[in-house]
Amino acid sequence: MKISSALIANCLLLGFASLAESERPNVLLITSEDNGPELGCYGEPYVKTPRLDALAESGVRFHRAFVTQAGCSQSRSSILTGLYPHQNGQIGLATWDFRMYREDTPNVVRSLKEAGYRTGIIGKLHINPASAFPFDFREIKTANFARKDLAAYAKHAGGFMRASDQPFFLMVNYPDAHRPFLPQVDNMPANPLTGEDVKPLAYIGLDHPELRQQTADHYNSINRLDTLIGDLLDVLADSGKYGNTLVFYLGDHGADLLRGKRNSFEGGLRIPLIASWPVKMKAGQVREELVSTIDLFPTILEATGVVAPSGLPGRSMLALLKGEAHEWRNHLFAEWHLHGLLNFYPQRSVRDDRFKLIHNLIPSMENPEVDFATNRYFKEVGKSIGESSDAISAAYRLMKHPLEFELYDLQRDPYEFNNLSEEGDYQQILAELNRELVAWREDTNDPLLHTEILKRWVAEIEAAIGDGKPQKNADWQWRYPEYFLETQ
Repeated sequence: MKISSALIANCLLLGFASLAESERPNVLLITSEDNGPELGCYGEPYVKTPRLDALAESGVRFHRAFVTQAGCSQSRSSILTGLYPHQNGQIGLATWDFRMYREDTPNVVRSLKEAGYRTGIIGKLHINPASAFPFDFREIKTANFARKDLAAYAKHAGGFMRASDQPFFLMVNYPDAHRPFLPQVDNMPANPLTGEDVKPLAYIGLDHPELRQQTADHYNSINRLDTLIGDLLDVLADSGKYGNTLVFYLGDHGADLLRGKRNSFEGGLRIPLIASWPVKMKAGQVREELVSTIDLFPTILEATGVVAPSGLPGRSMLALLKGEAHEWRNHLFAEWHLHGLLNFYPQRSVRDDRFKLIHNLIPSMENPEVDFATNRYFKEVGKSIGESSDAISAAYRLMKHPLEFELYDLQRDPYEFNNLSEEGDYQQILAELNRELVAWREDTNDPLLHTEILKRWVAEIEAAIGDGKPQKNADWQWRYPEYFLETQ
């Protein structure tokens, strides 16, 4: 049973809207890996995402949605706890033993379970400790980057949805569009794109055959993802619970291409975010507010009638979903710490409607991301950076050797190639954004505001890297949660 916007409209007319006000909604939270808004409904010309486009048409599409940090574990920790990584402690990858400060950190799973919801997860969690999230149901616990038995995601979801009349919270985490970029799996997509069919993402600023082919396979992953999410929405419809299910689809951060993942640029932080709740929301909206994944937790709690923990930095989007007038934030904040040990480069950022400020907390240090990405994934593309235009070459040099502050005019320079931080006409804007950034860091108890903590953390990272190779072993344990937590 395929769900279209016309079918959803008919469902509303036939009585979904007459559900009792007291009936609590189910919640289906769908995440994909390593993709920004490269979907048809966001204007991407090279992909075909009819199922997600239909979900957006019948629901709400957030045009300016962002993660808190452009890394998998870090982003997912914010999705589930409603806290920035520096607040919950998951500042790096779970596979490198980074972890939340406390197992009892409030999160959406525990809150809904205590309120009488069945809770389930399909696909990887990727947050430490996993015991902090007391799911009743778990399937496909691995990342599954080999894309084995992709039909099992919808199959397991359908079984979970039909198992009880108790309201449910289900998180489904797909492996696409994470590397390796597989052009086709189980005949999905039916007609894979090649490098001759596409152009690289504009925020990369480069064009090269190697980059085009990788971009094509990134798009192939998204085309496949759309089919799989369509299958998931079909089993939700078949369960009879579509009308009163609050559905969120989002990416966990931007693409694993240059200037995307592992960065503080818009290409890493901006994501697709689509919501659907036929019985409650105003359909067909495109919202322009600056929303963040820290807003998901309070939104879900308000929708389900559960009291939110105190001190959450986000805010409920429920009024936005309903199409109601609502005062919203003027500034949006994000951060970067590291991924594994070889991507350490702490940053904080703030943006408003037009301007974006990135604060590099250790500007004397070289940012390792350019060399990491080019050496690992782009052997030929890396050589072409120096042969590109003066503006693009300068942008990559600045990325590798940043100034303390980078300032971008996102209206005139949406891909952040022209740093304005040293231009006299923009000093007042820089100062105003920096005041907002410092205030946010103070309000959220950012440990790296404290010089001694920053120095101690740098020393811990350097000791872990040792002779240039990560020293991770079975006995390794990070100490940063102890001294970072002192500021929380």
